[in-house]
Amino acid sequence: MLRRPSFPHAMTQAIPASSATPALPRPPLIASDTAWGLFFLFPYIIVFVLFVAYPIGYAIWLATDLKAYARIFDDPIYWRTAWNTLIFLLVGVNLKMILALFLSGFFALPNLWIRILGAFFLLPWAVPHIPSIMSIRWMLNSEWGMVNTLIFDLFHIDGPNWLTNPAYGLSSIIAVHIWKYLPFWTMILVAGRMAIPRDLYDAAAVDGATAIQRFRHVTWPQLKALFLTSTMLTTIWSLGDFNSVYLLTGGGPADRTNTLATMGIRYAFRQADFEAGIVTMVSAVPILVPLVILLTRRLSKAGGRQQ
Repeated sequence: MLRRPSFPHAMTQAIPASSATPALPRPPLIASDTAWGLFFLFPYIIVFVLFVAYPIGYAIWLATDLKAYARIFDDPIYWRTAWNTLIFLLVGVNLKMILALFLSGFFALPNLWIRILGAFFLLPWAVPHIPSIMSIRWMLNSEWGMVNTLIFDLFHIDGPNWLTNPAYGLSSIIAVHIWKYLPFWTMILVAGRMAIPRDLYDAAAVDGATAIQRFRHVTWPQLKALFLTSTMLTTIWSLGDFNSVYLLTGGGPADRTNTLATMGIRYAFRQADFEAGIVTMVSAVPILVPLVILLTRRLSKAGGRQQ
């Protein structure tokens, strides 16, 4: 019987290097998309840390000084300022939003001349704070202002001291605040009114509903959520309204028209007591935090209903 010859050297022959499987390249530690994202995010992080996180952290650290609380609580001007802030919020915010609610019904009408008038109505809000409020300060000057000049020319009596009397000064601040921000919130409510289906008003008209009944049973139920959310939001913003107070009266006379937004500046820069200035701002937290919580919950519920 013939045997097949064996070739042991063929079994042990080495595999050529050229036929070996090439090694896979090592994957990068960070994907290219992630690296580009971090590259563009890095400047924002630097700005956030320097101008947001650090100032807030430093302010919180200063607010831990219990002696600063004792200093401001012993200052009678602080309590006058807290009272001014409360009046400013209660009168200014409520009067502003009630006027915005009713003016929105006028500006929601489809007439062309009303749309043109609405553009002029927005001007107080659109004009920068400094020139607009300084112009009003000139008009209310008790000696040579335009308002007192007209009062004297028409009625032959001297006008009041609008900016040097504490009661008139605070009233002027509230009036300027309303004049400045009323157009914005009016247009917000106009947008809310225009989102109400017209069929609801047509059905109410068929049922013989009056204008007051249409507002009570159609407009207000549809506009209530937006109105309450806007009221809370404008309260938060009004609490920090520095320009209306500082540019009009500067907190005077004798620091009797300050609000918490300007009182902190008085302590920090006029008296060089930075701890008291920060603590003055922190004292607004009992008003601010509940409003923020209510606003967040309301927005979360609205978002849940839309989903």
